[in-house]
Amino acid sequence: MDIIENIKKIRQEKGLTQLDIAAALDFDQSNWNKIEKGVQQLKVNQLEKIANVLGVQVIDLFTYPKKYVDSSTIKNYERISVTFEISPDKRDVLLKLVRGS
Repeated sequence: MDIIENIKKIRQEKGLTQLDIAAALDFDQSNWNKIEKGVQQLKVNQLEKIANVLGVQVIDLFTYPKKYVDSSTIKNYERISVTFEISPDKRDVLLKLVRGS
């Protein structure tokens, strides 16, 4: 799973430019270009802004092109299990973003 590649594909499918994403994150396009090329790392706290610009949920950035969690799934189930490998220091931030709390 490559979240950057997923973001890039969603961005392209939505007809958005690198400048659109960069503007939402309040930095210039060259920085976003570095992120898409893997030269610069994406910060976990930027995922929510990116998802909002792309019109998707944060979880969709990880699971693209499949959508494992949608509104009908959330309404019908109390517990949803998704497994990702992530460093412990980023886990709480990511869980907060995914839960929307």
